[in-house]
Amino acid sequence: MTKPLKAGVAGAGVFGGYHARKYASQPGVTLAAIFDPDPVRAQTLADELGAVACTELDGFLALVDVVTVASPADTHAATALAALTAGKSVYVEKPLASTLEEAERLTNLAAKKGLVLACGHQERIIFGAMGLLSVPETPLYLEAVRRGIWNVRNTDVSCVLDLMVHDIDLALTLARSEPIAVEAEGRIQQGPHLDEVEAEVTFASGMTAKFKTSRIADARERTMRIVYPSGEVEIDFLTRAFKNSTPFALRADFTETPQGSDPLGANVAGFLAAVRGEAARPPVTGLEAAKALDLALAVELAAGA
Repeated sequence: MTKPLKAGVAGAGVFGGYHARKYASQPGVTLAAIFDPDPVRAQTLADELGAVACTELDGFLALVDVVTVASPADTHAATALAALTAGKSVYVEKPLASTLEEAERLTNLAAKKGLVLACGHQERIIFGAMGLLSVPETPLYLEAVRRGIWNVRNTDVSCVLDLMVHDIDLALTLARSEPIAVEAEGRIQQGPHLDEVEAEVTFASGMTAKFKTSRIADARERTMRIVYPSGEVEIDFLTRAFKNSTPFALRADFTETPQGSDPLGANVAGFLAAVRGEAARPPVTGLEAAKALDLALAVELAAGA
């Protein structure tokens, strides 16, 4: 019988807790350690799930085989780099890094060492559950709206890297081509980073994508409209309304599928399968996450960041 993998989570905040609980419930893996510089947070989460609490990164890495990085975004690259250097495959919550230079160091090191580098773009799992990743046509137009009310969490980066990057990854996946033009405008209200951005991206395939993202809205809104040559798909992710006028057999009941009901769990399971050699790759690779980061930083630049 294959020895269970020992998993560790770097970051004992909200998302760290989500990841730790997924590891604790996955077959073939043991949640071994939690790392957080805050000893109380690390101990509280570790005690809940029967893991070892660590406040020093080196000691944490010595206890685990695989690592999820779910700490604040501006610490992703440094923590992931340390884990890869120590020979651990790594799952990094989005964004993969804060700069392209950091992302390239991570992807290059993972490739050099033959390690798995995955990223937490869970929306890709949901699109797979819907059937959208299997549609043979390339969209002509995509419009994504992602708005939320103010929350101090994740404000170490802009709303582009915190929120819009999800929709950027989906657009890149559907466009199947490189972006060739970027226009954007944004504003800062809470500071110091962009809190609201609207952007338009043109892809080499001819697809145009419009992104509307805010973390200072009065109410939550999460919709997407995709226009194909043969019809349209409209999704309201909050109400679960789903309209499909294309000829493709998409799943309006995507939330009732295993992947659609638990995209984080499916993403973690896919990462572990890649680490074990049971899958050729994780659901979202480090290289794909680096491409999403590249476009997100281009949007920031165009918006005046």
